[in-house]
Amino acid sequence: MRKKPLLPVGERIRALREQAGFSQEEFAEIAGLDRAYYGGVERGERNIAAINLIRIAVALKIEVGELFPEQAELIKILRGIKK
Repeated sequence: MRKKPLLPVGERIRALREQAGFSQEEFAEIAGLDRAYYGGVERGERNIAAINLIRIAVALKIEVGELFPEQAELIKILRGIKK
């Protein structure tokens, strides 16, 4: 089974949320997002809009760029999409 291309982004967001000590449900509320939608983001099922990335970064008190994995991982994602 092919890995979902957005999963590494969702995994990064999940790790940051867990580091901050929030449950998925309470974090979705703090970020102003529907819990089911936010769960889809963490599972790599949602192509998340920029405004929602901003909401997540603000709720975590980090820069938006910190939500993304390292560039090498992003390159792998792009190569997987092209196939």
